[in-house]
Parts: sequence; structure tokens; C-alpha cells
Amino acid sequence: MSMSDIWKLSAQETASFIRKRDLSAHDSVGAALARLNAVNPKLNAVVEPMAETALKQAKALDQLQADGGSLGPLHGVPVTIKINIDQEGCATSNGVVAFKDIIAQADAPVVENLRKAGAVIIGRTNTPEFSFRADTQNPLFGRTHNPWGQHISAGGSSGGAGAAVMAGIGALAHGNDIGGSLRFPAAANGAVTLKPGLGRVPAWNVSQKEERGILAQAMSVQGVLARRAGDLDLAMSSLMHPHSGDPFHVPLPYRLANHDGPLRVAFCPDTPGFETHPEIRKGLDNAASALKDAGYIVEQTEPPLLEETALTGYRSLLGEVSTLLGPDIKAYGSPQVQQIFKDYFDYFPPFEGDALLKNLGQRTHYARQWGLFMEKYPLILAPFLPQPFFAPNRDCEGLAGVSDVLGAALWSYSINFIGHPSGCLPAGLAEIKGQPYPINVQLIAQRWREDLCVAALQDIEARLGYLCDDLWQRMGAP
Repeated sequence: MSMSDIWKLSAQETASFIRKRDLSAHDSVGAALARLNAVNPKLNAVVEPMAETALKQAKALDQLQADGGSLGPLHGVPVTIKINIDQEGCATSNGVVAFKDIIAQADAPVVENLRKAGAVIIGRTNTPEFSFRADTQNPLFGRTHNPWGQHISAGGSSGGAGAAVMAGIGALAHGNDIGGSLRFPAAANGAVTLKPGLGRVPAWNVSQKEERGILAQAMSVQGVLARRAGDLDLAMSSLMHPHSGDPFHVPLPYRLANHDGPLRVAFCPDTPGFETHPEIRKGLDNAASALKDAGYIVEQTEPPLLEETALTGYRSLLGEVSTLLGPDIKAYGSPQVQQIFKDYFDYFPPFEGDALLKNLGQRTHYARQWGLFMEKYPLILAPFLPQPFFAPNRDCEGLAGVSDVLGAALWSYSINFIGHPSGCLPAGLAEIKGQPYPINVQLIAQRWREDLCVAALQDIEARLGYLCDDLWQRMGAP
């Protein structure tokens, strides 16, 4: 194998080659770091490279293998970590200048689980201030650029992760998602991701001084972005390993019992109040055809209470954010992010007081209705956004910008509110006005059935392909 090709390997391929001794962990990590040095200066995706510690860890993993030690499923796989999660000895800055010296004394569970699985951390990736935008820019580290071109935002809040993994900087990229922060970057960069369901991946920042709001706890999850759907299948069991720091972790295995007979898929191509772009509809139709070809029963229908679920959930979340995070935004946020939050609050009037308490209770009603619907349809195929991905700073352009970025994302935060798993993958590449745009679709699964979601992502990918090879050719990779 040529050293120049190692960084192109998927996580599955990397782990397999290392296990068979066709590749060393040191060479795997070295190739990823070389790729980082080659492309990151233009992208600003990884804002804290960790070459010295990564190569030291890789050497130790090679020695472990030479000594006949037990190898984890991600042994020698290079990964990145988002800067809003604790990693021992690193700043959990969350993109905020005032937080740049908050040094974690221990790893968050997701970092600990990745290390236990044998993954090697090669750097930390960028996020917007407070990790609360669908675009990635902050005063501490600046803007992350999309490897497809600067006409598209890299997405957020895991924008650094999405840009890094698609550009070839590591095979897996950690991210998290409270309203779409794994899936926005997947859609923007042409990556594949899984937003796990509520409680499936243990979460806790040791550096936190107080607990998050109850709705933030219920809606926020940890996960990874990848270039290939099979890499999600490889990673999920390791990510889900229990941790006592999260008392509400759900200790179910990743793989559960198979359904009897072919799975029914609800095909829901529309977004209430928004027009579906022809390229998005084409991607959805192609994904539906791929599922039919794989043996699924695909039926066009409508889900229960999509718009109501989404808006109740997001207005409730912003009610909690306004009360609990609002003072920090005013004290430490840039003028730009303060204006963005003002626009958020104008577009999605936050529930407060009795209304917030009542609508928090309604969350169970919506989750029940979706759960009943998904007894018949264990999977839902839907858009993530109804339009191709937006330009950088679109969310800074008043209420019209907020509408395009978040208002249209009903299929995103509705799923966080009810706690179901959902995955995103590219279903094509469009040329619009001479510029490339990844076209993304979303799959939503029954509660606890991350495995069904990832299997369906793999079935679609097997028929429609993936985008990294095209991207690297455009980037001029050998």
C-alpha cells in the first residue's frame, strides 16, 4: 500500500489492515497528520493539532499488538474531537474566548470510550460560539471552510468535524447534536452520520460547574461523522459503552433483534411551509428507489404532528436557553452571536414560565404519537433540509436568514425533541450555478434502533455511492 493512500482509508479498512499487520498504527496516524498539514491551513477545521501525543499513542498501540495484547475495534484509527467536549489536558473552550483556559482534568465518556476502543486522537475541531449555530465561526479560532468550496457553509455546530473528516483528516470525527449539529455538517460536507437516540451514548463534561438544563440533557447526544456508513456500524458499539458519569445512559446493546419480514419505510418528502428543491427531491427519490431495491417496503405518507413537534420543541429549548445560557451569552458572546440569538428569539418566541412547563410535559405526547406511527413504519425517509445547503453567515442575515437555516430544519430538531435516532447521508451531488452541492437525505428510526438506521444507510450507500473520492479529486489529491 502506498503511504500516499493511507489517509484515504475508511475506519473499517484502517482497523482491518492494522489487525492483519498490513499497516501499523504509527503509519496510519502519520498519514492522517500529513493530510492535516496539507489541507487544514485552507480549511481551519482542526484548531488544535496533536501530532506529538498522537504519534506517541500510535507507537504504544503498535507495541501492544507486537506483545500479543488485546486490540480494540478502532485500534489505530485516527479520530478528531470537538472542542466543546472534555479531553484531559485540553481547553473545553466551546469557541468562546473567555473559556479558552478551562482545562479539562479528565476525559468525557465519549472520549474515554474512543480511547478504550483503540482510536488515536489527532486533533480537536472547531465549533461556533457556545456550539449553537448551524455555521462554524468564532472569535477564538475563526471560520471553518467547507472543502467543497467557500460558497457553502461547513455547517455547525460540528462544522470542524464535518470538514475535517471529508477532507481526509482522520477516519472518524466526534461531534454532538442538540438540534442538528451532527446532521447539518453531514449535509453541508457530504459526510454520513448518526444522531443516536436519547441516552444511548453516555455524556458528561467533568469540567462543568453545574448541570445543564433538563431539556438540553434530553435533546443533546454524542456521535461521530464519517465518510462511509459502515464506519458508523464499526464505531457505535464502542461509543455506547456504559459510563457511571451518565446516570441516565440506556445500557442496551447496539444490535437488537431483527424484525420479522421486510421493513416498512415511511417516505415523507415534504417540509411544511417550505418548497422542496428539485435536487433534494431527486435525492429523496433516488434513496427511496435504493431502499426498494434492497427489499424495503417504501410507502409515501405523512408523519404525525411534524411542524407542531418541531416548533414546540425548539421554542421550549430556547426558553431554557434564554434563562440558563442567556447570561453567559450576554457576558461572553461576541456582538455577532448576540444578534443571532436575538433573531432566534424573534423567530422562535421562547416559551417561559407556565407555558414552558406545560410544553415540556407535551414532549411525552409527541414522542408517543411518533412511537405509535413507527410501530407500522420502523424507518422514515425524509429531507434534512428542503433546499441545498446555505452560504456562510446566512444565519446573520436577519429573520429571512434564520428561516432558511433553522426555520426550514423542522425535520432536524423535531427528532431531538422526541429522542429518536436519525442518520444522514449524501444521495447525490448537484451542480447549481456551476458550483458543487452535496445533496443530503435523512433516515429516522424507532427508539433504540440505531442499528436499523445504520443498516439502511449502508443499503442506500451501496446503491448510490459516496462522495469523498469526487471531493478529493476536486481538491487535487493524488
